[in-house]
Amino acid sequence: MRTAVVIGTGLIGTSAALALSQRGVTVHLVDHDPEQARTAAALGAGTDGPPEGPVDLAIVAAPPAHVAGVLADAMERGVARGYLDVASVKGGPRRELEQRGLDLSAYIGTHPMSGREKSGPLAAGADLFEGRPWVLTPTRDTDTEVLNLALELVSHCRAVPVVMDADAHDRAVALVSHMPHLVAGMVAARLEHAEEAAVRLCGQGIRDVTRIAASDPRMWIDILSANPGPVADLLTDIGADLEETVRSLRALQSSDEHKRREGSTGIEDVLRRGNAGQIRVPGKHGSAPRAYEIVAVLIDDQPGQLARIFADAGRAGVNIEDVRIEHATGQQAGLVQLMVEPKAAPVLTAALRERGWSIRQ
Repeated sequence: MRTAVVIGTGLIGTSAALALSQRGVTVHLVDHDPEQARTAAALGAGTDGPPEGPVDLAIVAAPPAHVAGVLADAMERGVARGYLDVASVKGGPRRELEQRGLDLSAYIGTHPMSGREKSGPLAAGADLFEGRPWVLTPTRDTDTEVLNLALELVSHCRAVPVVMDADAHDRAVALVSHMPHLVAGMVAARLEHAEEAAVRLCGQGIRDVTRIAASDPRMWIDILSANPGPVADLLTDIGADLEETVRSLRALQSSDEHKRREGSTGIEDVLRRGNAGQIRVPGKHGSAPRAYEIVAVLIDDQPGQLARIFADAGRAGVNIEDVRIEHATGQQAGLVQLMVEPKAAPVLTAALRERGWSIRQ
């Protein structure tokens, strides 16, 4: 691939353009808002000038509701040899293109499984997709050359290609992305009118659960409007679990010992099923999840503290598998949780103590 056009210079489109530009591909940037395209160009994502002729690949990064229309326009104008989109739903756009009577041999639907809470070109980065799954949904009609162009794009973005059926993809993202976002929003909504004294008690748990609720609602209306059925089915199942959980909690309030035991059993059931599901979430680099030991270190909120901890861990020969930071309420301090292999935990603990760090047991 030597040339490409990116139509839609938001987070995903600009990130893909940055990755391609860094690998020597000439990228042309198009957006319904010319100022946004100019911003992306200023970031080094390509040029906002039009190509002189057909490019190798057209990448449509428009909202799901507009993907089919943008693709149809580009295909009818013959702007590229191959076409793909990066929308978070796949079945609907393809069916709409089929209804328009277009030849879809030059098209493949794709979806990079990566993003951020912030949107727009200023939030973009060439490393956004690195190590992340990038779903490809070819059909029997997909031309081999177009599939190869899509694979080349995924390679340039250092993502991991995953081939799926379009409708299976839509059911999957409803489960692992769309439904969790709505649930996170519902939990976060409880905080809107909560007493300030209660909100000040927020810890890492509520931050983890509500983090994705910070995303742009307008963007998510577009996404959910393109995949409402599978999401509604999942929320129906969650609603049944919620009703049973409420009944169990009410039973725990009863003075009747038998009802309290039933309530306890109901709560234990949903928590155990949650354990079983959480275990299936892939671990580091998409591998099977592993149990790590946590070494918790108290730090001051000052520049260089994290760098010192990582350097000291490196001197001890310990690899940090993951890290979390909990910030103390009302204090310029925090707790850094270093996740390491179990056998490395005592080594790291001893090394950090020797270098003056305060370890929380």
